[in-house]
Amino acid sequence: MQKLNSTNWRATLSSYAPLILWIGVIFFLSSNSGSMAETSRFIGPLLHFLFPNTPEQTIQIYHGYIRKCAHFTEYAVLAFLALRACSRSLNHGAFKLRYILPLLLVAAVACLDELNQSFEASRTSSMWDVSLDIGGGAVMILAILILKKPLMTAPSDDTVDRS
Repeated sequence: MQKLNSTNWRATLSSYAPLILWIGVIFFLSSNSGSMAETSRFIGPLLHFLFPNTPEQTIQIYHGYIRKCAHFTEYAVLAFLALRACSRSLNHGAFKLRYILPLLLVAAVACLDELNQSFEASRTSSMWDVSLDIGGGAVMILAILILKKPLMTAPSDDTVDRS
C-alpha cells in the first residue's frame, strides 16, 4: 500500500509541477523583467539584424507584434499544461471537466497577470491582452480537441463501390 501512495504522489507531481512552474514564468514575465524596455534589449538587435534597412518606427511595430504573439503563445502553453494535468488527474471531477477547467485557469491567470501589471510602472494593463490570452488558451484546447478526433472514418463495406 505504501508503494501505491508513493506512485500516486509522483504521478500528481509530474502532472502539476510543469503547470505550476509555467504559471510562475507568466508572473515573472508580468513584472518589470517582461516590459517592452527589457525585451527590446534582445528583440531590437535581432530585428535590426534581420531587417537592417527598416525604419525604427517599423521595428517598434514588429516588436509590438512579437510581444502580442508571445502573449498568445504563453497562454496556449498554459492551456496545454492545464489540460495535460487535468487529463492525468486522479480526481474524477478534474478529469471530467478537463476541457473547461484549463480555459477557466487561463482566464483567471490572464486577469491576475494584467492586475499585477497595473501595479508596475513600466507595464500597462489591458483587457485586450486578457482577450488575447484567453484566445491563445482556447485555440490550444480547440486544436487538441480537433486533433483527438479521427479525421476520416473508414468506409463501411456497404458504402464501398465495387463496380
